[in-house]
Amino acid sequence: MEPISIYIALALIVCAGVVFYFLNYKSTSQPKTDTLFTEALNAMVKAEKRKAISLLTDVVKQDSDHVRAYLQLGNILRDDNPDQAVKIHQSLTVRPGLSSDIIIDIHQSLALDYEVLENYEKAKIEAEKILSFEKRNLWALNFLLSIAQKKSDWDQAAEWSKQIQKITGKQDPNGIARFYVYRGLEKLKNGFLDEAKSLFFKAIKASPDYGDSYRYLGDISEQSRDLVKAVEYWESFAVSDINNAFRVFTNIESALFDLGRYSEVEKFYRKILDNNPADFEAVIRLANVLDEKGESGSALSLVEESIKVDSDDVRADIMKLKLSLTTLTPIELSNQIDSILNKLSIKEND
Repeated sequence: MEPISIYIALALIVCAGVVFYFLNYKSTSQPKTDTLFTEALNAMVKAEKRKAISLLTDVVKQDSDHVRAYLQLGNILRDDNPDQAVKIHQSLTVRPGLSSDIIIDIHQSLALDYEVLENYEKAKIEAEKILSFEKRNLWALNFLLSIAQKKSDWDQAAEWSKQIQKITGKQDPNGIARFYVYRGLEKLKNGFLDEAKSLFFKAIKASPDYGDSYRYLGDISEQSRDLVKAVEYWESFAVSDINNAFRVFTNIESALFDLGRYSEVEKFYRKILDNNPADFEAVIRLANVLDEKGESGSALSLVEESIKVDSDDVRADIMKLKLSLTTLTPIELSNQIDSILNKLSIKEND
């Protein structure tokens, strides 16, 4: 055999050996890294952070193309070292041939990294990149809504909320109205009354049942000395938000007094109690109105009825005591005071 032929044969044998070794190494290496990656995920679930980091580090050392391992490694590091997490995740963005799912996961991780760093502008950009791949991505839309709220960008928050509701089919008009109200309050605080009013009207259009819109329109009307409108708006607030109606009771009483319409106060409180019989603040105020009119008996009956609904409310006992002072015997007076003190003692111990 010619020497050159011998060299060629030897070269072929060596090449064959290398190929065989490479194929054999890959076939054994792949299952090993997959096993390590699975163990790392299990460690993450168990909150074994150090173990997970160690396992993921081993995975990327053995297989530098294991993008998922890099992703998870950055995610684990985010809380303690967000800058390092950004570096890891950012390095993945230049890798060629990645699937759209992987690219979305990378931008999601970067968005969360920047959020931890409180770099909300960059976090927003990363989430918007996700939408460029998938316009109806709910994670990105909810994330952008959260960022808008953190930045007090209420107009943008309303828009993101609309998009989310359109996709999910779950309507939350109060949520959209709330963002308009927040924006309106900012305008109101800075003295831009007309712009504030416009935003409050937008809120009403979005959700006619959202009470705060009416409340602040009432405040603006009061500032403009349009007390008639102020009363109308405040009454709308009291009816639409029964749990917070008490917040405008004093305003309405004062406005009606200034308008020479104080006789309407009784009618207002009766309307409130028709809407919410458990509104004890309205009970107390109506009882006072009746007492001032000389209708102490009616006032006392009203309070006693409320005690039947909530016998633990000390305010009812105090009001009852006030209304019946002139008719109680010393013993009855003493008993009522003891009852009040006993309830106060129980509340203090609770």
